[in-house]
Amino acid sequence: MISHTPRDRGESGTRRRSGLRIAIAAGTAGAVAAIGLMTTAGTAHAVGTLGNAAAAQGRYFGAAVSTAHLGEAAYAAALDAEFGAVTPENEMKWDTIEASQNSFNFGPGDQIVAHAQAQNMKIRGHTLVWYQQLPGWVSGLSASALESAMNNHITQVMTHYKGKIYAWDVVNEAYQDGSSGARRSSPFQDKLGNGFIEEAFRTARAADPNAKLCYNDYNTDGVNAKSTAVYNMVKDFKARGVPIDCVGFQGHFNSQSPVPGDFQANLQRFADLGVDVQMTEVDVAGSGTAQANDYSTIVKGCLAVTRCTGITVWGVTDKYSWRSSDTPLLLDGNYQKKASYNAVLAALGGGGGTSGGTSTGTSTGTSTGTSTGTSTGTSTGTST
Repeated sequence: MISHTPRDRGESGTRRRSGLRIAIAAGTAGAVAAIGLMTTAGTAHAVGTLGNAAAAQGRYFGAAVSTAHLGEAAYAAALDAEFGAVTPENEMKWDTIEASQNSFNFGPGDQIVAHAQAQNMKIRGHTLVWYQQLPGWVSGLSASALESAMNNHITQVMTHYKGKIYAWDVVNEAYQDGSSGARRSSPFQDKLGNGFIEEAFRTARAADPNAKLCYNDYNTDGVNAKSTAVYNMVKDFKARGVPIDCVGFQGHFNSQSPVPGDFQANLQRFADLGVDVQMTEVDVAGSGTAQANDYSTIVKGCLAVTRCTGITVWGVTDKYSWRSSDTPLLLDGNYQKKASYNAVLAALGGGGGTSGGTSTGTSTGTSTGTSTGTSTGTSTGTST
């Protein structure tokens, strides 16, 4: 697979474009009307169509969410109608929550948590330790001060959300792209060395013993040098009793970086280590049948692996995607269901999508989009 450039995907990408996107949102009245046929936003304890179909298979199906768009009726309605889990795009990143040392801003994250809880949605926390979206003060710390700050950040954030977060991306994107299998340069790696990941996971377990603790990365969807390096780390952690419960595979695909043929086998080899696996930031550049087939392959691959517990797509609508020109999501810019939506619902055993609310609009063409970065966001960057 061609490596994605380390990115500001849905995360910083959302921020750079948010003003433009909010302006565009003013023209969504038609979409609001369409979505209104599907469900009423804010219905307590609802789990959406894709969410219900996934739940019937013992999985969750979620989307990355931004507070910048929750006030848009069509966005909130589509989220509530379709998804059973959420991942905050930026709202739980270090530069949002702790922009100044020991001064914590949980407001944006709390907004997403409250919305998700009202809809009975699972919540994935994203992300605690990542080399991007760090406030400047973090990089300027000495090694000992950085270690203390990392542990304090993990503890404070996880304690605040204790009992509300299903799983945390404890460490995000710590490995380099390419064939080296080496760790990525970052303030944590450069100053604390290889042990920082283990320490982060041990600190996270102490902060919330009931949350699932995940490692999350991109370009690890198939068997390659990078995924094997992560595999070896997880294997070592399990052998030594380091607390790790799950591995997240971001799943940013395009025509130059397609769903790999050994995708399912790769998920299975990680599951065989005794961890859950999750698709955490899925988007597929393209349209029509080619895109739909890729989405179907992803869902079926997850369903074939017993310990694949869920799938999250990196956004609700193409309109707000970090790679919107590649139309990579299940709902188009007018919140219409695409061929990829129908393929996902069918793969989950829910049958083809219907026109009740959002029409079963199917785009045509082949997958030609390419991305110039990767996350979510994710996150990773969301982490991506």
